Amino acid sequence: MPELLSAQDLSCYFRLAGPWGRGPVLKAVDGVSFALTPGETLGLVGESGCGKSTLGRLALALTPPTRGRIVFAGEDLARVSRHRLKELRRQVQIIFQDPYSSLNPRMTVSQILEEPFVIHNLGRRLERRAWVTELLAEVGLTADVAGRYPHEFSGGQRQRLGIARALALKPRLIVADEPVSALDVSIQAQILNLLAELQQRHGLTYLFISHDLGVISQISNRVAVMYVGRLLEMAERSVLAAARLHPYTEALLAAVPRPTPERTFNPPALKGEPPSPVNVPAGCPFHPRCPEAQLPLCRESVPPLRKIAPDHRVACHFR
Repeated sequence: MPELLSAQDLSCYFRLAGPWGRGPVLKAVDGVSFALTPGETLGLVGESGCGKSTLGRLALALTPPTRGRIVFAGEDLARVSRHRLKELRRQVQIIFQDPYSSLNPRMTVSQILEEPFVIHNLGRRLERRAWVTELLAEVGLTADVAGRYPHEFSGGQRQRLGIARALALKPRLIVADEPVSALDVSIQAQILNLLAELQQRHGLTYLFISHDLGVISQISNRVAVMYVGRLLEMAERSVLAAARLHPYTEALLAAVPRPTPERTFNPPALKGEPPSPVNVPAGCPFHPRCPEAQLPLCRESVPPLRKIAPDHRVACHFR
C-alpha cells in the first residue's frame, strides 16, 4: 500500500539565545524515520519534552526541518510552493491538546466551524451553515448549539468542537496532539471512541501523540516510542504488548496502572531524569538511565533503529 506520510532521517534543531549571542543547540527531533499508510493510526508516545509535538508540527509543515524530508502524498512539504502548501493543508489537520485555549472565546461555534471554509474560499453562506450542521452531527452535537460561545461548553464538548473543526475540510490525515490529556477519564473514553468511529466512517489516518501508553495502546495500530528526539522502538500494538524489547518501552508499560488492586505491582525504577535536549548524552541517549547499559559501547555508539522482525524495529545494541 502506498505511503500517505513518511519521514526520512528527519531532524529539527533550534538555536537558543545565549548571554553573548548565539546559545546552545536544542535537538528537538534527531534522525527520525517512519511511514504511515492510509487508514492507519500511528501512536507516538514518550515523556514530556521528548519531541513529540515538534514532530507533529513537522508533519503539519508548521516548522521547517533542519535535515531530512517529510513527505505527504508523494510531495516534500519543505520544498513545495506556498500556494501548493495551502492546498495540501486542506488534507492535513490538527486536534489540539487543550480544548479551552484552542477555541476563540470571541467567536460562536458557527463562526469557528465556518472559518476553514472562509479561509479556503469554499461555498456560499447558506452552504457553509449547512456544512456546520453536518459537522456538529458528526461529533454528536445538535444544530442548536451553533450560536453559542466556547465558554458555554464542558471540556469534552469543546474537544468535540475541535474535532469538528479538524474534519471541516475533509482531511486525509489528522495529527492528534494529546487530544484527551486534559479530559476526565470517562470523557477520554468517549472521545477515543468518537475518533475511532470517525476513522472508520471517513477512512482517516491519525498520527496520535500522547504521553499515556495506555491511551496509545487503545487506539493505535502501531506504536512508536520516542525519547529525547529519537525513536527507540516501533512495532505493531499487539507485538509491542507481547514482545517489547527496549528497556525504556518496558518501563513505560510497567508504569501503566492495572485494574487489579489485589495484585502487588512494583514497576521497575528508572535511574535519574530524562536528559535535556540541549545536552543529549553521547552514544545511546537512554544509557544513563538504562538498567542494562554496558560501557563503553552504549556510551560511545548510537544504536540504529534496525528491523528485527517484519513489524518490529528497535534501537538497542543488545536486541
